[in-house]
Amino acid sequence: MNSRSDDKRAAQATALAQDLAALVGKLKRRLREQSHVGELTPSQASTLLRLEKDGPATASSLARAEGMRPQSMGAVIAALEAAGMVRGAPDPNDGRQTILSLTDACRKRIQEGRAARRDWLTAAIQAWLSPQEQDAVAAAVALLKRLADD
Repeated sequence: MNSRSDDKRAAQATALAQDLAALVGKLKRRLREQSHVGELTPSQASTLLRLEKDGPATASSLARAEGMRPQSMGAVIAALEAAGMVRGAPDPNDGRQTILSLTDACRKRIQEGRAARRDWLTAAIQAWLSPQEQDAVAAAVALLKRLADD
């Protein structure tokens, strides 16, 4: 009897994992639609977020951090520079290197994108979920944080 119960629990956990992964993907797409992130390639968006999180960096260190070839990172950086999102300055310790950082316009765009996503999600929660459902989502978020922080 215990083996059947364990099998049922394992099957339930697998189904839950599949449903959750699909739902998270759909929610990410909906949030992305709200902030025009779709205008950037995934590599460009990831590079911008890394520069925002970790601060200025060289192209080679960004390539290593992103698991890319330096030539591929060069193309990403060139596109971001052309869009006015990053700028380069000579490395004070090694003049052969360029230190890349976000432009003020890029920082503003990132902040506006986050605000748009937050505003959409807040409005959706208020419009589509009852107070009791909002409490249930809050409880689920607490559990999901435990999964993510594990």
